[in-house]
Amino acid sequence: MMVDVAAQHERWKGLTPRLRSRDPLIWGPVGTPELANRLGWLELPETMQTEVAGFETLAAAAVADSADRVVLLGMGGSSLAPEVFASILGVGAGHPPLTVLDSTHPDQVRRVRESINPARTLFVVSSKSGTTLETLSGFRYFWRETGGTGDRFIAITDPGTPLQVLAEERGFRAVVKAPADVGGRFSALTSFGLVPAALIGADLNRLLANAGVVDWEDSVSMGVTWATETLNGRDKLSFQTSPGLRSFPIWLEQLVAESLGKNGKGIVPIASEPALDRYGEDRVFQEIRLASEPVMAAPPGHPLVAREVSDPYGLAGEMFAAEIATAVAGEILGVHPFDQPDVELAKQRARQALDAEPVRVDLFDFFSPVLADRIDDLLASMKPGDYFGIHAYLPSDDVTDALIARIRHRVGNRAGSATTTGYGPRFLHSTGQLHKGGPNNGVFLQLVDDPQEDLAVPEGSTTFARIIAAQALGDYLALQERGRRVIRVDLGADREKGLAAVLAAIG
Repeated sequence: MMVDVAAQHERWKGLTPRLRSRDPLIWGPVGTPELANRLGWLELPETMQTEVAGFETLAAAAVADSADRVVLLGMGGSSLAPEVFASILGVGAGHPPLTVLDSTHPDQVRRVRESINPARTLFVVSSKSGTTLETLSGFRYFWRETGGTGDRFIAITDPGTPLQVLAEERGFRAVVKAPADVGGRFSALTSFGLVPAALIGADLNRLLANAGVVDWEDSVSMGVTWATETLNGRDKLSFQTSPGLRSFPIWLEQLVAESLGKNGKGIVPIASEPALDRYGEDRVFQEIRLASEPVMAAPPGHPLVAREVSDPYGLAGEMFAAEIATAVAGEILGVHPFDQPDVELAKQRARQALDAEPVRVDLFDFFSPVLADRIDDLLASMKPGDYFGIHAYLPSDDVTDALIARIRHRVGNRAGSATTTGYGPRFLHSTGQLHKGGPNNGVFLQLVDDPQEDLAVPEGSTTFARIIAAQALGDYLALQERGRRVIRVDLGADREKGLAAVLAAIG
């Protein structure tokens, strides 16, 4: 039975005042974990104004102290907003560029190391929990590379975390405490997003002002549309942007997927998808454009949500609007939008893989004679409404990005399905929740490789190659436990050659 869209819009006219007043009972009963204490994001445009001067003073002092590069060590909500701010707002005159490291692949870590002078780099260590494995491993590596110079490090974390303790013990330049009542993926307008934005010279008051004037009625309507179209069979939310906002969907992707993909329900966000020859009937398209730029027209015959941003700083308002829409969609879908119950499963399996003998699982070399057959079997299992996800436990670069885009294009046209890409382990903190907790309508191709050279993680007995291998294996096992369709392919030491072979195997 089709959901009555008009009725949902009317019902939410009554619920909107309760949302604005931070009423947790919209989504669950009294005492529901991670609900009443996760609604601080609703007031960030006002509450963060008092922090702006301090953030700007910190940034000015750091820049003046011979910092010609900022490297942010973080994952998920701690890294995606700063990456998007840097991409869309650019770097202000006299401010250092920002590099985000959210990978445990030793080739990616080495690439960052070779691109900087540690003595002139400011490292921002961001983790809400203060215990994130990837972030702390990166910190330990670069702590050694600086010779243990605390003044080159800033920590951003919740009050009282192990990261705060570590930062104070080692004499970090600063420890910036984030609001504890804001979840990671809703934290773009907290210190997790604003401190890195200040370091690259962004105007924080202008960001907050744009968020503060968001149209609530319009934002609620967007969430109603997302949810009702999903309940009516269109659960693929495909983002298209004008050139100046090209990076924005990577932030939207984690917000929507991790918030709404659970309990066998969910909306599948589709970001950076190559144009296809045909699209299934499971699509909703969302166009987001700068007023001064064109956007590629969405395919006709599909529902369309059109959004316009007046200038790059309007990004903050669009972020806040998307957060409102996500909260609304969660209520209509009947899911708790602020927890992430299935993210922990992959972490548990990764820890077990690190601590125990390797588990034997099916792993196909790219030159295996049965690879094409296995890929054929995987694609043949797809039904209308399924989507294809690539889990690339690889370092990201232009060549890899381009080959993966070609794989997505070929699969999308062959199967007529939506496709997604996630680089591991970063996607484990975002879309990984949807893959395991959402509907069982995803089929997954996991790609691993042989790093060129391993790197030890100081202050311990492990290495980056061991960590990413364990994370890939843990994710694979978690997907299997959830009954997902998944195969693993080892690209070997030549990623380009391996990806080309996978592309050829698709046909």
